[in-house]
Amino acid sequence: MATQNIGTVKWFNTEKGFGFIQLENENDEFFVHHSEVNSSGYGRVNLIEGQKVSFEIGRNEKGPQAKNVAAI
Repeated sequence: MATQNIGTVKWFNTEKGFGFIQLENENDEFFVHHSEVNSSGYGRVNLIEGQKVSFEIGRNEKGPQAKNVAAI
């Protein structure tokens, strides 16, 4: 099972559907795409600057990425 991390949304562009999450108590930042944000409904889910989230760290072709993101 993947490790769950806690972080804060640094910024999220709702028009483009991506942003960055900063790992709690660290300076590490991870790219997040709207397709990795968990939702109980339909449509695109947006994150809000300053929102606390849990997430797993994965990789894409450009490097580390937040996966399985959920608001907490």
